[in-house]
Amino acid sequence: MASDAERVEEEEEESASELLRDRFRLCTIAIAEAEAKQNGMEVSQPIMACISDLAFKYAQQLAKDLELFAQHGGRKSVNMEDVILSAHRNDHLSASLRSFCNDLKAKEPQSDRKRKKNTKKEDKAAADVLHIADP
Repeated sequence: MASDAERVEEEEEESASELLRDRFRLCTIAIAEAEAKQNGMEVSQPIMACISDLAFKYAQQLAKDLELFAQHGGRKSVNMEDVILSAHRNDHLSASLRSFCNDLKAKEPQSDRKRKKNTKKEDKAAADVLHIADP
């Protein structure tokens, strides 16, 4: 049987997951509403709920895939190559992600690039990690 501390920790984790899911869904609905308005369309609330649920399920699967790609590469962090690999079935998205990655590398100061060439392989992989700020 789980102790009280373990049960409380599980409840807190579940509560945090629900909060994250709800925020994700609200953001998805806001984006869908904005796109519909921009295109002079109306989208019913049940359809909005379906769109947000599908987007959340897709994001969950994407997160699992990214975790597996990093694990397969012997890393504990997801890097840009993992994200690009996850889009391999969508040529347009894959090309956009590669372009974005190249733009980020081009904006990197030259001194940082030289220093990174002299560092270990793990340090280079850690430099490619993409951090996404909370909304």
